[in-house]
Amino acid sequence: MNTPLIIIAVSLAFIVFLGMRAKRGVTMNMEQWSVGGRGFSSVLVFVLMAGELYTTFTFLGASGFAYGFGGPALYIVVYTVLAFVMSYWLLPPVWRYAKQHKLLTQSDYYAKIYGSTALGTLVAVVSLVALIPYLILQFKGIGIIVELTSYGGIKPTAAIWIGAGAMTVYVVNSGMRGSANTALLKDAVVLVVCVFLGLYLPYHYYGGLGSMFATIEQAKPGFLALPETGKNAVWYLSTIAISSLGMYLWPHAFASVYTSKTEISFRKNAVVMPIYALVMLFSMFVGMAAILQVPGLSGGQIDLALLKLSIQTFDPWLVGVIGVAGVLTAIVPGSIMLIASSTLFARNIYLVGAPDTSDSRLSLVSRIAALAISLIAVYFAIGGGQSIVALLIMGFSFVTQLTPGLLASLCKTRIANKYGVATGICVGVGTVAYTVLTHQTMQTLFPGAPAWVHDVNIGVIALGLNTAVMLAVTALTRGLVQEPTVALQSEP
Repeated sequence: MNTPLIIIAVSLAFIVFLGMRAKRGVTMNMEQWSVGGRGFSSVLVFVLMAGELYTTFTFLGASGFAYGFGGPALYIVVYTVLAFVMSYWLLPPVWRYAKQHKLLTQSDYYAKIYGSTALGTLVAVVSLVALIPYLILQFKGIGIIVELTSYGGIKPTAAIWIGAGAMTVYVVNSGMRGSANTALLKDAVVLVVCVFLGLYLPYHYYGGLGSMFATIEQAKPGFLALPETGKNAVWYLSTIAISSLGMYLWPHAFASVYTSKTEISFRKNAVVMPIYALVMLFSMFVGMAAILQVPGLSGGQIDLALLKLSIQTFDPWLVGVIGVAGVLTAIVPGSIMLIASSTLFARNIYLVGAPDTSDSRLSLVSRIAALAISLIAVYFAIGGGQSIVALLIMGFSFVTQLTPGLLASLCKTRIANKYGVATGICVGVGTVAYTVLTHQTMQTLFPGAPAWVHDVNIGVIALGLNTAVMLAVTALTRGLVQEPTVALQSEP
């Protein structure tokens, strides 16, 4: 009898039940489906906005990155905390504007505040291109987790199809309310499992955290510090900058802002969320504990460190519980991504071409889009081979190109117009896309530059070009069009 597989199967059925049950007593129109009717409490906003960041990236990626690269993995904690701190000032004005104008998507915000439907469509396309790798990451994680924790009882391809099917069923039925229901369960389970693994495994194998770090340093001198080249201090700081600026630019994180009942929720949560970010450290402790206990993992296999060490250490029933936590980190955030991406398509691409579409038909289009996007992500998850962190960093480089336009919109005086923002986004995204498609690096682009330049995250260069072009084009086109008034008023 495959005990872990039974535990995972029963838990998955319960997750779907919770998601489906969330629809009870609610008329599921477009606003209810996509942003929960804007009526979520501070607790629900917390689990959506903080909890959605604890994905398979946290569960497998953070531990795998610590296993493979040591000290540089701490960038994950730093950028997350910085983004949470910034949310104290960033999110309340965005929420006020969204509520005032009944916005449903990230692209709605750009389209309304800059008075350009075309800009909204451009943002939707960029957001979808960035979000698909993130969704692929979730499905890829499901395949890894279920195969290993079921001791090969289910192959990755089957696990990906089952997980994607379960997620899509409750997304289509219950939308954001289904995601909120399951997010509460996910955060509780993942918190307990991560803290337990992060404390128990270092003590079990090394006698404590201090002893573990000392043993690793003795076996691999310098591994826990930033190296002189590669993922060094320059890479570390530039990647933190890109990631912290881009964290709330993910369309699912941005749209989650709209679900709140009041703006005070964001400031309450901003006090607690940096502490909650420390959960990531426990995943990293597991990855570091695996360095000497599960040697030899390389490339995309580093993401297996947490699971392989757990299987080596615990009884099958506990491995099954760990598998459930891993599945939750994929399905719950993945469901929010699926809602955000399908709403983007329906509202900011389909509706632009068919402006007379009724709300009920648009709801149907968004549900069909959810199914289609899920199938696309499954296809690439089955065929892809990149590591989880590599996928996420690529997505961040794309989505962060939306940052200059957002920050410009928060200024009391208009410093950018729709032409500048659109052109800047195109230049920034084009720069990232060129380097990804041609496999260029800073070293191949600038072979004669100082050594430190070669380690700069390419996203920073793209963001700099983006900002410069936005300001220049705005200056050249000022006066060509009547700009909308700045609508981000101060707090009442």
